[in-house]
Amino acid sequence: MFRRWAGTAVGVLVAGLLMMACSAPDSGATSGRATTGSSAGSGAATAAAVPDEAPAGGASSRWPVFGFTHTQYTADYGDDRALATARRAIAGQRLLQNQHIMGFGALNPEPSPGRFDFASLDDRMDLIRKTGGVPVVTLCCAPDWMKGGRAGRTDWGHIERAPTPDHYQDFADLAAKVAERYPYVTHFIVWNELKGFFDEGRHRWDYEGYTDMYNRVYKALKAVNPKIQVGGPYPVMADFDAPSELEGPWGNVDQRVLDVLRYWDKHKKGADFVVVDGSAETDQGMIPDDFGAQEKFSAVNQWLHKHIGLPIWWAEWYPEPDDSGWPDAKRAAVAAVSMIELTRTKSAAVLYWNRQEEGEKCPPGCLWTSPRQRGGGQPTLLLKALQGFARWFPLGVKTVPVQVSPASVRALGRDDMTVVVNTASSEVGATVNGKRLNLAPYEVRWVPRTSS
Repeated sequence: MFRRWAGTAVGVLVAGLLMMACSAPDSGATSGRATTGSSAGSGAATAAAVPDEAPAGGASSRWPVFGFTHTQYTADYGDDRALATARRAIAGQRLLQNQHIMGFGALNPEPSPGRFDFASLDDRMDLIRKTGGVPVVTLCCAPDWMKGGRAGRTDWGHIERAPTPDHYQDFADLAAKVAERYPYVTHFIVWNELKGFFDEGRHRWDYEGYTDMYNRVYKALKAVNPKIQVGGPYPVMADFDAPSELEGPWGNVDQRVLDVLRYWDKHKKGADFVVVDGSAETDQGMIPDDFGAQEKFSAVNQWLHKHIGLPIWWAEWYPEPDDSGWPDAKRAAVAAVSMIELTRTKSAAVLYWNRQEEGEKCPPGCLWTSPRQRGGGQPTLLLKALQGFARWFPLGVKTVPVQVSPASVRALGRDDMTVVVNTASSEVGATVNGKRLNLAPYEVRWVPRTSS
């Protein structure tokens, strides 16, 4: 789908060239292969700037749960004032910030065996640090020579191909190299949406192949630092027109995807969290309605808690359908209701796929307006909602009951703060814990709680 893989071909090369990064000779290899290319540079030099965060399964108010993934275009180049505005907006509340190692703004990190180029990835990791993010790295995608291509050449049209089995260990070695280069990163996601692992002959996912590669990566990362947290398998929790053990008024989840999770869980060598990806939208649209469709996320969480039993990460989370045409206020309200569901059912991490496009002021669902335009970099209501949940509902926070009416108003509370969401397209008079509120259409409001 466009939103997941936009611009990973020729466009990513352009974005990478615009990063204008410099590099020095590398200090050596970790996997035994000869090594040349860029050094650890700024990626390792300021590692101490980011303190170690809580493990994925731990309960710490310092772990914000919510955040976003940088895609091809982000707050890394453009108008100086707009860039400064965007970076201040991002830094306003500490969020998880995720970056892929190849594609989505990062060039090929190992164009030939043992020859590394981390300049563009260094720039992205620097951006995360400078905006106060909690860094997360997605170990995707793979250099061409690991998937049947020529060494020294990058064909961005093949970005979705998985490494061939004879190169699984090479990919694991690259993962270890990345972990060594950025020692302050302690959370790694293995691959993206099982890209390249679908078995057309058997009409199912090649979960055996993925799990083999995952296990090698897991072992390689733990050898670098046992405290590193690793998760997979990152399938799309998509619906399918066939019977499934997981279904509800919001649709169903393809049974073949659940099979992936069960196999991986049984045969993995270890994992610190389980990773999934999903949209509230189905082939039939948003069912039963735009807000009711968000219950899918809590239903998936409940299934994962029961059958997998690991902290749950949503590597991609889409509360809104493609090209919805919604106004910003409704977009933020739907996302807030979705985040209520994700918080209520104890998600450990939720990463929003931040859509940015060249030439557009603000594509639908963007977190800030384009910093490549004068006056850009302005935060959207969606970013503010994301930051609100990161601030008030970090991992391990205790939620409390909220008395709210009418039914069109949703709420989630903690001992000192309540988030209230009007799901109606008109103004609503609401009662929240005995307090009267007038809420604008699709308003998301943070209401301090006072002791009676």
